[in-house]
Amino acid sequence: MRNLLVLIFLFLTAVFVPGARAQYDPAKVCRLDDGKMVFTIDRRWNAAQIKEVSTIFDLDSALIAGAFSGKTSLVIKGNAWTIRKVDATRFDLEKSTGATDQRYNRNEIILVDDKELRIAASALRESEPYGVNRLTFNTVIQAGNNRIRFFLPGRQNARTIYLSGSFNNWSTMQTPMLKTDSGWTVTLRLAPGKYTYKFIVDGKWSSDPYNKLRENDTYGGFNSVFFCYNYRFILKGYQSAKSVVVAGSFNNWRTNELKMIPYRGSWVQSAYIREGTHAYKFIVDGNWINDPACKVNRPDGMGNLNSFFSIGDTMIFRLNGYQDAQNIVLAGNFNGWNQGELFMTRIRNGWELPYVLGPGNYEYKYIVDGKWMIDPSNPNTTGAGEFTNSFLAVKPNYTFTLKGFSGAREICLSGNFNGWSQTGYRMNHKIGVWNFSIYLQPGKYSYKFVVDGKWIMDPANELWEDNEYGTGNSVIWIEP
Repeated sequence: MRNLLVLIFLFLTAVFVPGARAQYDPAKVCRLDDGKMVFTIDRRWNAAQIKEVSTIFDLDSALIAGAFSGKTSLVIKGNAWTIRKVDATRFDLEKSTGATDQRYNRNEIILVDDKELRIAASALRESEPYGVNRLTFNTVIQAGNNRIRFFLPGRQNARTIYLSGSFNNWSTMQTPMLKTDSGWTVTLRLAPGKYTYKFIVDGKWSSDPYNKLRENDTYGGFNSVFFCYNYRFILKGYQSAKSVVVAGSFNNWRTNELKMIPYRGSWVQSAYIREGTHAYKFIVDGNWINDPACKVNRPDGMGNLNSFFSIGDTMIFRLNGYQDAQNIVLAGNFNGWNQGELFMTRIRNGWELPYVLGPGNYEYKYIVDGKWMIDPSNPNTTGAGEFTNSFLAVKPNYTFTLKGFSGAREICLSGNFNGWSQTGYRMNHKIGVWNFSIYLQPGKYSYKFVVDGKWIMDPANELWEDNEYGTGNSVIWIEP
C-alpha cells in the first residue's frame, strides 16, 4: 500500500462470465482515466448479464438503458454522466471523481472488490491446517470466547489509527483503535482460523512491526498474519526436560516447529488446528512419547501407537453384517489410506467406528480381513474399476443438479475441485433429476457434466468461461 491518499471505490469487481457473443475482461470494465471513472458496457450482453453488471458495479439500470438508447449524457442521483459510443456494440460511461492527474496517480487507486474480499477472507480463515503466532511483543492477545485484542504500542502523536484486515473486508474506517496511555487498542470477536491485517496510522498503511508472520500484499509491501487459536496441548510434569516439542499429522510430523513452553509445572502450546481428527506425540529431549493424559491411542500401522484428539462433530462409520470377520479397518484420504490405524469395533449387527471429520469431501473404503470394499450403504462413489471409492461430503454446502437425460447410463460431475477427473463424482438419479452434493470452500469453481463419456456444460447455468479447448466451462461462485 502506498502512503499517498488512497481512494477506495466500493464496488464488486468479481470475474463476470460473459454470454456466448460478448467476451468480458474485468480489467477493461472499470478504469481511471484523467480523473474520471470509466465503465465500458456492451449491448450484446443479455438481460441477466446486464442485471449482474448493474449489481456488481453499482450502476443504475436507467444509465445503461440510456446508453443503449443513444443518449450522450444523463444525471443519475446527482451524478453527471457522459456517454460515449466506442464502436457498434460498446459504450463508455464516464463520471468525474474530483481527482486530477496532478493530485492522484492511477497506481494509488485501490478498487476494492467487496464480494471477492468476503470470499477470500472466508477461504483464508480455513486455508491452513494449523498455525502458531510468532510475535516479539504481545500486539495480538487472545482472551476467552475468541476475543482478540490488538495493541499497537506508542504512536502517541498519531491523530487516528484504524485496524484493517481480512476480518473486516479491509475496511479503512470500520475498526478505529482507542488511544491509551501506552498505545492504541481494539478488541474483536473472531472465529478460529487464519487472518491478515495492517494498521492505518494517520492514513499510512503499516504492517505490525512486532509480528514475524507476514505475507506479500501484492502492492509492494506485506500483510501481517495471525491465528485465532482453538486448541491447547498440555504435557504435565517433565520439569527437568530441556526441550519439549509436539508433532502430529496436522503438521506432517515436523519435529522443529511447535516448541512447547514451561508453565506452572507443565509444558503448553496453543495453536489453531483445523477441524477433524489428528494424531500426535510429544518429543521430550529427543524421545517420542504418547500423551499420558490422552484416552484415545491407536496403532500407526508400523508397530507403534499415536495419541489422537478431535475438533468438531463426531460421526459414526458403520458397516452392517460381516459377523464372521476377524477385523475390519476403515481407510481413506483423511488418514493417508493407512491400513493399520482405524480398527472398527464389533457391535450387535455389524461394525462401527466413531470419528471426527471437518467440513470437506472424502473418499474411503473398508478393509474386511484384508479385502478392500466400498461402503454398501453409501450410494455416492467416485473413480472406476478397482479404484472406485465411497464418497462422503461432510457439511455439504452445494448441490449440483442436471435435469433430464433419463436415458443416460452414467453421469459424472467433474471440475477443478476434483482435478477434472472424467470418472469424478458419480451423480445420483431421482425423478428426472441427477444430483450430487459436495462441500466447497468459498471461491470460484469451474465444472462440467460427463454424460456417458460426453462432456457438456450445465444447461441451467448462464455463467461460463472459455477453456483451452474452446468448449467452455460452467462457473459457480460459493460465498461465505
